[in-house]
Amino acid sequence: MSLLLEVDRYLASHQTWHAVLQKLRGIVTDCGLTEAWKWRAPCYTYQDRNVAMIGAFKRSCRLSFFKGALLEDPDGVLTKPGENTRAARVIEFTDIGQTLQLEPTIRTYVAAAIDLEKTGQTVSFQEEAELDLPAELQAKFEDDPALQTAFAALTPGRQRAYLLHFSAAKQAKTRTARIENCTPRILLGKGLNDCLCGLSQKLPACDGSHSKR
Repeated sequence: MSLLLEVDRYLASHQTWHAVLQKLRGIVTDCGLTEAWKWRAPCYTYQDRNVAMIGAFKRSCRLSFFKGALLEDPDGVLTKPGENTRAARVIEFTDIGQTLQLEPTIRTYVAAAIDLEKTGQTVSFQEEAELDLPAELQAKFEDDPALQTAFAALTPGRQRAYLLHFSAAKQAKTRTARIENCTPRILLGKGLNDCLCGLSQKLPACDGSHSKR
């Protein structure tokens, strides 16, 4: 299936947000980005480098910037898509009126995102403090070396998400339970929120498609 048909089909499958998605699509392509189809969603690039994506969710649409953390945000519209997100930032939309109102801002931010690619700027994660391993996870590693090997093979982002999840529990028994529950995922090389069944429309993340079978 051609790129154009893939994106058209995606927009058509989200009738609630079709007008917003179509407007966002028009804005970003008019700003000089090239449309692509990646991760089962419309992605927009500059000289083959990922700049932004548009996507539909249950309660809103999003325009996501891959290096949004580097963008200045004088209008205060950028938010983190997740608590542990480091580089990406999103603008959320709930109706077409909001999209029309923010069009000048969107164009300014897209232009700034393109400038980031032109100048080769990257998001640095070196300043973030390393998270300590919970004592319960260290004990588990001693009992199960395969788990330690699998955890070490995960991307830094996946490791961080697990460590935050484990450490957020106040009681040792809860931390232990979380580690036990996540062990199969880690051994499969999956992140905390990664899809296990392969049915998700937003891989590698899980979008709940498994519950609709």
